[in-house]
Amino acid sequence: MKSYKNKFVLVTGASGGIGKALAIDLASRGAELLLTARSKEQLEAVAMEIEEKGSKAHIFIEDLAQAGSGKRLHQQVIAADLNVDLLINNAGYGRWGRFGEFQRDDYAAMIQLNITSLTDLCHLFMPDMVDKGEGGVINIGSSASFLPVPYASVYSSTKAYVLMLSEALRYEYASSNVRVMASCPGATDSNFRNTASEKSSEKLKQRISQLKGDGQVGDTCERVSQETLDAFLQNKHYIVPGKGNSKFAFLPRILSRAKVLKFTGDAFKKHTAS
Repeated sequence: MKSYKNKFVLVTGASGGIGKALAIDLASRGAELLLTARSKEQLEAVAMEIEEKGSKAHIFIEDLAQAGSGKRLHQQVIAADLNVDLLINNAGYGRWGRFGEFQRDDYAAMIQLNITSLTDLCHLFMPDMVDKGEGGVINIGSSASFLPVPYASVYSSTKAYVLMLSEALRYEYASSNVRVMASCPGATDSNFRNTASEKSSEKLKQRISQLKGDGQVGDTCERVSQETLDAFLQNKHYIVPGKGNSKFAFLPRILSRAKVLKFTGDAFKKHTAS
């Protein structure tokens, strides 16, 4: 894939944040968008913004945190007689706090969204790409994909899965001209209110800012989108968008696993205090 012009791109979690930024960015690059999220009203607003840019958007309402949702979304796309050239698995969420603070059902929904539905959508849409002889998948991971993160144990584990799956599929499908890439952004302006518990959000921002060492709380969704889409066209293996975030991918190469765990544990421990 050399450009996004006239390509049909499915973006999950497209109603806001990075997903919305990706959709708007893709529209400016000439793509036709398939947008999915839970909120019809928010998706319609994004679709209107895309159409104002002269592109076209189709909306599909689905809650990918529910079992069977990936298959239902795939059936909706088929029923609309649309083909997907590029799948962007962006939908996801996390929880920041002690492991026992959150309910099992909450964790189950997170695993369904971050892992199971993402895997289902790859499995459902990639065969058609192989048949066409071209296609691609961008899976949105996290800088937490590279490290165990105490106080975000389930979230960081799901994002590690996203990176490992993307790398393995990239190898498997290389001969089919179907490109797979993981994008692993750090904290973004929109994600804190969705991923952090209310009492820990501000302290978590401070801890990440100290870790990054650049005085910035997070990257913008627009910058993450631009760097991600540019990297995919450059056939990158994976990308860690944003200034200062690459250190999270680099640490496991220079420190033992025990030292990495102590580093991340100590760094995030204070944000659990009330």
